[in-house]
Amino acid sequence: MAMDLQFTKGHGTGNDFVLFADPDGDIVLAPEQIALICDRHFGVGADGIIRAVRSANLPDGAAALAEDASAEWFMDYWNSDGTVSEMCGNGIRVYARFLIDQGLIDFAEGDSVAIGTRGGVRDLQRSGTGFQVDMGRWRLDGGEPLVRARELEVARPGLGINVGNPHVVVALADEEELEGIDLSVIPQLDPEPTEGVNVEFVLPHDPLVHDGVGRIRMRVHERGSGETLSCGTGAVAAALAVRYWAGKGAPNDWRVDVPGGRVGVRMFPAEDGEHVALSGPAELVYDGVLALA
Repeated sequence: MAMDLQFTKGHGTGNDFVLFADPDGDIVLAPEQIALICDRHFGVGADGIIRAVRSANLPDGAAALAEDASAEWFMDYWNSDGTVSEMCGNGIRVYARFLIDQGLIDFAEGDSVAIGTRGGVRDLQRSGTGFQVDMGRWRLDGGEPLVRARELEVARPGLGINVGNPHVVVALADEEELEGIDLSVIPQLDPEPTEGVNVEFVLPHDPLVHDGVGRIRMRVHERGSGETLSCGTGAVAAALAVRYWAGKGAPNDWRVDVPGGRVGVRMFPAEDGEHVALSGPAELVYDGVLALA
């Protein structure tokens, strides 16, 4: 049976999404439909799809409500290839903007709201320039897998970091290497992770620290989406990795430049250990209607 799906296109520093409201959890898209909608030639085009659903109305939302009963809304996020994802740092900011635009939440500047994700509940704050999300605790995933990428002459060791989803961060020597990598091909890791991983290639600015803020550039290949103009969790992982490599005295505030713009990363202490926050813009571009089979 055909169905008209009302959607909104949005992005955070060029990381773009198709969003739709389904508060009661009635609309279930097949992976093939998700991949077709996200296709940049035959569909709308996006790095992923986000469904706005109440946590109480889908199985994955039960864990979010158990963690925080105020997490009324769940970010049901799917990669552009139709696979499910735990968390998206740019996507959750765009999701908050969408909830506000749809009149589903009241979220004034300075307010905080809890959002459920498969990576756990995330708290967002609204500011005049966008949103800041507490990404929670992070951890080193251990090991230094060798990373090979097309047009990167020599394989490099990467650092495994988990921020609710898995990442491997690779340091590069110069701008020529950063610009020259061909990320239309999936980077190869040794050993290969069993469930895939996001891979970030990072280059420090010179000087690395200016006015107490660390500065890096980054490109990313996202698991299930390919190269994207930005990756929020990837920016967080990249900043954490460079701080780790820089050692004692490295700052806790970072500016991360990605092809789609700039985001901020901040590490701060919390009761359950160190947390990391991501800040940046979130824009809604247009509304539309899709006729789905």
